[in-house]
Amino acid sequence: MKLTTRGHYSVKALLDLSLQPAGSLSSVSAIAARQHLPAPYLEKLLIELRRSHIITSVRGAHGGYRLARPAAQIFLGQILEAVGESVTPLAQTIAPQQAEDWVTSMLWQRLQQKLREAFYSITLEDLYYDARSWQAAQGEGASFVV
Repeated sequence: MKLTTRGHYSVKALLDLSLQPAGSLSSVSAIAARQHLPAPYLEKLLIELRRSHIITSVRGAHGGYRLARPAAQIFLGQILEAVGESVTPLAQTIAPQQAEDWVTSMLWQRLQQKLREAFYSITLEDLYYDARSWQAAQGEGASFVV
């Protein structure tokens, strides 16, 4: 499965929020600037993530967004579904006609199930630590743009 722009930008924004001090708020423009994302598009994604209770928002001059729960409790599958991504990209639409078709069909169903399980086993915290490990491997000069 290839992550679309919607999924990629959403994960980047949430990783950015996970880097902020607990309880602090980040504006759309601040997240967009730090992650080099288009602010108008990001704002639409953040609204979808808020509706899915992944993030919360506070209105006003000092408002912004923050994670609704710890990064260890936010799963990649939840993020992708919140912005309309499919976590079952290998849909089998043809009914099996022969034994070989049945075997292939069962194989794809099992692969879909494993992929779905993987999406719901990877947390935002896991991705955060993966990104930090990558950064450490790149050396001190590496920027933490997700």
